[in-house]
Amino acid sequence: MANEDDLKADPATVGIWAKGWALTRQVAAPVFEHGAYRIEVGLPDQKRRHLFPAYSGHVLEHAEAIREPFVFLKVCAPAQTVGLNLPRRWHIGPPGYMMLLSGEMVGQDASLPDGYSFSREELGAGVTLLNILDGGGEIAATGRIAFPGELAVYDRIRTHENHRRRGLGRALMKQLERLSHENGIRHAALVATPDGRALYQTLGWQLHSPYTTVLIPPEA
Repeated sequence: MANEDDLKADPATVGIWAKGWALTRQVAAPVFEHGAYRIEVGLPDQKRRHLFPAYSGHVLEHAEAIREPFVFLKVCAPAQTVGLNLPRRWHIGPPGYMMLLSGEMVGQDASLPDGYSFSREELGAGVTLLNILDGGGEIAATGRIAFPGELAVYDRIRTHENHRRRGLGRALMKQLERLSHENGIRHAALVATPDGRALYQTLGWQLHSPYTTVLIPPEA
């Protein structure tokens, strides 16, 4: 079996994912420059991000030029590669994984436990927000899906802590898949945390590449 750290992301796939991510976050479309997709996020704790489809000298060029906090570098490469020669003000963030789905997820549509229901909202520009509500109308799990091209992009997938271990994450993913199929799209991409990766692999998603975040902490 190949070493996971040796996996190389497909640049075209990363570009489509970047467009989908911007759609789900409802920010301006990415601009490719100096080896990276620049996305102006505009949040107090994330001003912008530069997404690199692969590690190259451009990563170090950005790291040397940027000195303000809340600007993120996202690189489709392992942390030990990205961390080489970075200025000391930069810190490596938690691990991430770009994952792809080809075809259908494993298993049948998961039914919701008693007392839960789906709530769907169209956010415009081909983006759907899907929530699972509890009996009191509070959001128990949530996710978004966008269709920027031949890939469906899943994003902001989360099950709230006091509603975990009830199958809500699986039900949410299968319902998002149904929306994808309604749009005629059977290939998908997302970026996962370690916990999310564990769930998605049981559903048939495959690791595409490591996904490393580096940032300048505010105290730096």
